[in-house]
Amino acid sequence: MTAMNPQAASEPVVLYEVQDGIATITMNRPRYHNAQNSKMTYALDASFRRAVDDDAVKVIVLAGAGKNFSAGHDIGTPERDAHETFEREHLWYDHVGKPGAEAQLVREQEVYLGMCRRWRDVPKPTIAQVQGACIAGGLMLAWVCDLIVASDDAYFQDPVLQMGIPGVEYFAHAFELHPRIAKEFLFLGERMDAARAQQMGMVNRVTTRAALAAEVRAMAAKLAAQPRLALALAKQSINHIEDLRGKRTAMDAAFGWHHFAHAHNQLVTGNNLAGLDAKAMAAANKAADAKDGSR
Repeated sequence: MTAMNPQAASEPVVLYEVQDGIATITMNRPRYHNAQNSKMTYALDASFRRAVDDDAVKVIVLAGAGKNFSAGHDIGTPERDAHETFEREHLWYDHVGKPGAEAQLVREQEVYLGMCRRWRDVPKPTIAQVQGACIAGGLMLAWVCDLIVASDDAYFQDPVLQMGIPGVEYFAHAFELHPRIAKEFLFLGERMDAARAQQMGMVNRVTTRAALAAEVRAMAAKLAAQPRLALALAKQSINHIEDLRGKRTAMDAAFGWHHFAHAHNQLVTGNNLAGLDAKAMAAANKAADAKDGSR
């Protein structure tokens, strides 16, 4: 077992800053490419709540420290805390100690699907500032934001079919992308670069990594000058249209199939991720990238 870095454990997993009406929430596990453990997820939730409660905050920016925005859920760092109890934000009971597939279903209803839905419905405009990798669970964090600005070296990927899972818990693929492109994205698990993501309508703007923060800040400043209630109502209107098109019910169905896959994996392989961990997934991705590059 890898020993935990005491310094890393003492650092806040999420940073929070407000300047000129713009709250910047920064995931701060760069050593692990901002992989999301429960501690980070609850810290993100607290930061979104703090920004909503502060009348001085007009716009919220979600960023990731270091090289990458987020490599997804924490499935293998020394600080993985999937078996720990936290003070919950929804009315689901504690997952710890529950038998069979129940524990994972309850936990993911809280920290993944439930949290993402909360953040998507924040009444203030949100911008995802994406650089480098935005993989699997990282997609969920970008997708809940109203706008996505990416660096030209950013890429987006949901490779979890390798684990026998039909996609991440906040299953927005066919709303972020045309259904045929969403199938390609999921079936092949290949990286989608920022330029194509913008072409497909998933990303609003692409800039250089050096200019990324300034581009996001300029956009946020324009949003901050808009009337607060009008922004909230416009956001609610568009979110409502998405839900009328079936976004919420589609996610409910996909979440059920997601957990059927976890339970099937456990029965067949003895592991709900089909025996794969973070290192195995990273190795598989590198092998696939090398194969693509040799064509």
